[in-house]
Amino acid sequence: MTPGRSLAEKFGLTEEPFFEPRYNIAPTQLVAIIRLRPNEPERTLVFAKWGLIPSWAKDRSVGPKLINARAETVVEKPAFRAAFKYRRCLIPADGFYEWKRQPKKGKQPYLITAADGEPFAFAGLWEHWKSPDGEVIESCTILTTDSNELVRVLHDRMPVILKEKDYDRWLDPHVKDPKLLKPLLQSYPSDRLKSHPVSTRVNKADHDEPDCVTEEIAGGTFL
Repeated sequence: MTPGRSLAEKFGLTEEPFFEPRYNIAPTQLVAIIRLRPNEPERTLVFAKWGLIPSWAKDRSVGPKLINARAETVVEKPAFRAAFKYRRCLIPADGFYEWKRQPKKGKQPYLITAADGEPFAFAGLWEHWKSPDGEVIESCTILTTDSNELVRVLHDRMPVILKEKDYDRWLDPHVKDPKLLKPLLQSYPSDRLKSHPVSTRVNKADHDEPDCVTEEIAGGTFL
């Protein structure tokens, strides 16, 4: 997947991040997020658990239920309101999986990537939660919106993929007005994405190997 140096250049990081490539990330696992906090002069990449735990939550069990936030209602929902106003982030990715129902064959997974092969960024929110016994967990969620024509044949919702020109506004901790932020949360143009079928191995969260992203062709073989 995309090396650290390329990520730093793409997303305006002053330090090159180092981490193992991932090919199949599931909810509750750690994902890379990029944020800009008021007390930090530069964007930083950190890791957060996928599944947002609001700061006021009594325990962590709510996290797996909040892996996504609908862009249309994110401002009104108590679980996301504060994070939308104060703790927005980019979640860099090379692609994402979606599943298509096949008559009598179960679901066929597809990998959706940028048409030019470049990494992109989902619009995300992050939170800082502290348990009664002092445990600290940073977590995140991915915003979703109506699918574009490419993804709609697979699912009616898709992650919000931000345009590169909108990264600064989305990350700016001084921008809090929903009227300036919600227009960024649109379906990504179909012609800037591509998709291909992949192996059902991705259905198992513990299978995190390069063959997860290999294109599957008729007969179950791979390109």
